Amino acid sequence: MYWYEEEIQRLEKERAELSYSPSTLFYGSSSIRLWETLEKDFKEYIPVNLGFGGSTLAGCVWFFERAVAPFNPDTLVLYAGDNDLGDGRNPEEVFIFFQQFVARTRQRFGDQLPCYFVSLKPSPSRNHLLESFRYTNRLIESEIMRLHHNWKFINVFDPMLDIYGNPQHMYYESDGLHMNSKGYELWTKIIRANIPLPSPEPRK
Repeated sequence: MYWYEEEIQRLEKERAELSYSPSTLFYGSSSIRLWETLEKDFKEYIPVNLGFGGSTLAGCVWFFERAVAPFNPDTLVLYAGDNDLGDGRNPEEVFIFFQQFVARTRQRFGDQLPCYFVSLKPSPSRNHLLESFRYTNRLIESEIMRLHHNWKFINVFDPMLDIYGNPQHMYYESDGLHMNSKGYELWTKIIRANIPLPSPEPRK
């Protein structure tokens, strides 16, 4: 995991320079890291962007203590697993990483913190892995429904498909992997519909 070290050091530096206490943590891969309008899109949620480029769900577990544990949030939003499958891991491995991440959050925050897993997105450049993405989403959603009352699954996978079940290019940059502004607009709408607004009490 040493290849993420520079990115993690960046997150640590940004945390040290924060002038407020974030209410909502957005943690995960480049889909979070490149969300340039996140602070504006979720202003009422008092967010912080903890994305680090190219990260896997395995990497998110590995760096949990350094990237997430120092905060005291009201809400946690996670997006990761896309790159694990892209790197050749199988859905069962990604599922195990998710279980490990849940265990880390429970150990640090207890089992009352509202946590949200944003489903893996169907990227055009990874269309050959579409069924693996779908299966991984089902594994994680089923686990959340079965065991974890404080977790909720947010489905962005289906809304990003066309009527034929293929990824819609309109939501992606030319590389077919990273989202454009339309993709983030869709995500904002879906995520906001699933996460209650935080308490109006100001945070210091």
